[in-house]
Amino acid sequence: MAWNEPGNKDKDPWNNNKGGKNQGPPDLDDLLKDLGNKFGGIFGGKPSGGGSGKSFSSLGISLVLIIAILVYAFSGFYTIKEAEKGIVLRFGQYAGVVEPGLRWKWTFVDHIIPVDMQTTRDLPSAGFMLTQDENVVRVEMQIQYRVVDPRAYVFSVTNADDSLSQSLDSALRYVVGHSRMDDILTSGREIVRQAVWTELESIIKPYNLGLIIVDVNFKDARPPEEVKDAFDDAIAAQEDEVRYLREAEAYARGIEPRARGRVKRIEQEALAYKEQRVLDAQGEVALFEKLLPEYIAAPEVTRTRLYIATMEKVYSNTSKVMVDVEGGNNMMYLPLDKIMQQQPNYQNIVPQSSMPANTSNQPSSTNPSTAGRADRFNNGRN
Repeated sequence: MAWNEPGNKDKDPWNNNKGGKNQGPPDLDDLLKDLGNKFGGIFGGKPSGGGSGKSFSSLGISLVLIIAILVYAFSGFYTIKEAEKGIVLRFGQYAGVVEPGLRWKWTFVDHIIPVDMQTTRDLPSAGFMLTQDENVVRVEMQIQYRVVDPRAYVFSVTNADDSLSQSLDSALRYVVGHSRMDDILTSGREIVRQAVWTELESIIKPYNLGLIIVDVNFKDARPPEEVKDAFDDAIAAQEDEVRYLREAEAYARGIEPRARGRVKRIEQEALAYKEQRVLDAQGEVALFEKLLPEYIAAPEVTRTRLYIATMEKVYSNTSKVMVDVEGGNNMMYLPLDKIMQQQPNYQNIVPQSSMPANTSNQPSSTNPSTAGRADRFNNGRN
């Protein structure tokens, strides 16, 4: 309303008289005095009327303001941990990233979101899934990831961890759906793990989640309980196959050196036999070369002598006795001791199976020496 209305007694908005000598703006000391009187009234004091009251009121207000400023200043200090980085929001908008340490912010203006940058987090995923050959298998997988970009982690999506979990489920079901059940349960687990890792990275790359996949762990894969026993038997058979292969390889590694040693020994024996035969042949050639002049001089005598020497060599290892009946004497000396010594050697040389069996229906064989003596006795009598 207008201050010059009737009944206002020509007062200004500060309840001061506009008439008189002071027609300028209100004094600051008067304002502080009025404010001190109001504070004094609130806290139960009396309004100050003199100069001392005016000084006390100004000092109190200044003290209150200083305390408020100190409280506000100290309330802005905060700490970012060593493994974290801080996202600064000023009036709700991104203002920057702060490093670890003691920091200060504008209270009621800035908001700090700490983000752990070093901790490796685990995210599991499990469930029954359909394979390429239309079998059902339960797969359990776990990934490990870490934050590398705090701004993207906070602002790219509403919840980066939840988005990563959904992406993992999608990648796992896609890979299992394009794999055979036998491969998932047995030898193809490493292939499935690598395929899930690759597929997961391709899914989250367009969203720029600010995350990096550290590792993917294939924890377990098993069939439904109804067919679990049959698959356990199949897995046990495959494990036995691997074990037998390893045992066979170990046996091969052990037998191979012995076989090589045997080959070397046989080769050396063959070389020795070869050298022996060559030397024997050379010796016989030398012998015949020496006999050649004698044979040229007396062929019949040399031939007879060679025949007799050969027959002596042949019959030296036999138990038979050759007797010249026509030109022999009635009395003969037989070396029975030598014949008996040669008899065991002859039995060892001739196999037992090759000797005819003595039966009651067959006459016993006659000793050659006995038969020879009987012939000589009959011839002598005649």
